[in-house]
Amino acid sequence: MIEKEVAPNALRGSSVLVTGGTGSFGRCFIDFVLNHTEASRIVVFSRDELKQSQMQERYGDNPRLRFFLGNVREKDRLLRAFDGVDIVVHAAALKQVPAAEYNPFEFVKTNILGAQNVIDAAIDCKVKKVVALSTDKASSPINLYGATKLVSDRLFVAGNVYSGQKPTRFSVVRYGNVVGSRGSIVWRLRQMPPGATFKLTDARMTRFWITLDQAVRFVMACLDEMRGGEIFIPKLPSMRITDLIAAVAPNAEVRTTGIRPGEKLHEEMISANESRRAVDRGDHYAILPDIAWQNQERLEGAALAEGFRYTSDSNEAWLDPEMLREQSDG
Repeated sequence: MIEKEVAPNALRGSSVLVTGGTGSFGRCFIDFVLNHTEASRIVVFSRDELKQSQMQERYGDNPRLRFFLGNVREKDRLLRAFDGVDIVVHAAALKQVPAAEYNPFEFVKTNILGAQNVIDAAIDCKVKKVVALSTDKASSPINLYGATKLVSDRLFVAGNVYSGQKPTRFSVVRYGNVVGSRGSIVWRLRQMPPGATFKLTDARMTRFWITLDQAVRFVMACLDEMRGGEIFIPKLPSMRITDLIAAVAPNAEVRTTGIRPGEKLHEEMISANESRRAVDRGDHYAILPDIAWQNQERLEGAALAEGFRYTSDSNEAWLDPEMLREQSDG
């Protein structure tokens, strides 16, 4: 399990902006930055005025916090928001797999065109570092959501070439399912009324799991470690979905409904093709860019075995049901 310590002077004097700042990750990240770093300004960029209003009420009149309504689909708004910003964490995305299959171009507009807008605005505003959040579904994608995130990942890696002589550098963080985030299986199990039946698509499924706090700390560590063009992957435990249900809702009645469009039995975070340019860096992996640009720096690490794949069913680390129960209660 990843556990990252953050330097007390992290982000000292920096202006930080989070796209999708009112989402599950965004709120946790902003909490962490406010409480554990010396960032001078934190900007919440999102399109949801209600959630922004609720966050404002929660934090009160915090002089370090700013709220900016906008959509990543609109480059002009991003250009205005990024003015004077040093670091961008790009967490805005459309994420629901079934919704993507029925509304594909909406996902393209947010996850792909929005990603390119973030890249262009960051370069034009001379942002120093951009970390974009990805998903295990971007590795060997079989659904529309995963395909859009794969394209997004490639755009952010290539953004380092577009940057040229400007200081902006881009990297990607790819991780698995977040325990307890809105819409997740843990969240849905906890919302179930007594006696309700939980619909499980396939009892053989396994998934990678990470907590919000671990995700935030990993992103913070990657902001410090990145040189540009890396896709960072934490080493995470796997869990069988049936064990997860037994841990979180042991009395739930389960009905198997069949796999949904675009759904995988097991998730993958590094494919065999990607592993040829990936390195092991202890508690995480880094997929290094296969394109070059001027003044490029490369991270070091141990090479992976030929044909290596990082998948949830062949993982060496498995999450104990009691550990999952503790995490889901956190």
